Amino acid sequence: MAGIELLNFGFEFVEVFAFIVLATVGLAVIFGMMGIINLAHGEFILVGAYATTFAFAAGLPLPLAMLTGVVITAVFGLVLERFIIRHLYGRLLDSMVVTWGISLVMIQLVRIAFGNSAPGVGIPFGQLPVVDGPVYYLVLATIAVGVLGGLYALFAWTDFGVRARATMQDEETARSMGVDTDRMYMATFGIGSGLAGFAGALYAPVMTITPEYGTGFLVEAFVAVVVGGSSVIVGTILASGFLGSVNAAFTNLAGTFMGQVAMLVAAIVAIRLMPDGITGLLADWRENRGESR
Repeated sequence: MAGIELLNFGFEFVEVFAFIVLATVGLAVIFGMMGIINLAHGEFILVGAYATTFAFAAGLPLPLAMLTGVVITAVFGLVLERFIIRHLYGRLLDSMVVTWGISLVMIQLVRIAFGNSAPGVGIPFGQLPVVDGPVYYLVLATIAVGVLGGLYALFAWTDFGVRARATMQDEETARSMGVDTDRMYMATFGIGSGLAGFAGALYAPVMTITPEYGTGFLVEAFVAVVVGGSSVIVGTILASGFLGSVNAAFTNLAGTFMGQVAMLVAAIVAIRLMPDGITGLLADWRENRGESR
């Protein structure tokens, strides 16, 4: 019996960890690299989900339908960045108000254009034999780890990553050294938008798709970004692991609702104790350790 409970806890953790990572990475890239608080993040996820379901309904295989959702969302993000977002850099409160307005407009446009629901997509791969859950959640967890690894490689090992990080740390110096910072911002926003669309596409088979679909991702995404701190990759990993563990533990003990409540309470406590997030605490610890030497 204890073994089954442990398996259930492990499965819950994997499910929540994958959800938080995939919901968060697009927002973390845009906020961490550009300082834009994108309150329309959930609607970027919505675009990916709707594009995926309609592409699948049109006859495309599910992987190609998901790729279609990612591409359409990335292009949508690039268009939005060129016409609206680029004028909001360095204007934090303005970016919040504008993206919130974009969110409301998108929800209503989707409802007018497509109604209150989208075509369904069946869950692939079947059920697990022991744990009561789909195999697909394990696939999502594997993809989440792959996305984090890919982002780390992109921003740590490539010329684009060096230029993007230079732009984030000191835009004026980066521009004086020949970096096209305007293009860096555009590309970074496109990547963040595509990642949001990827989350929507991946969860299209397991969640009911309505015009409010994106709001189901928004709370976890913002909580994880704040708890994780300024580091996009490390912060997302640590915050997702911490929040996922709390959620999984309380879900197994008291049900899904209490798991969500416990996760939010843990996030409030973490923010109170670590105002700069987990990675901010780690940075302070490393700095104090260096000084003590």
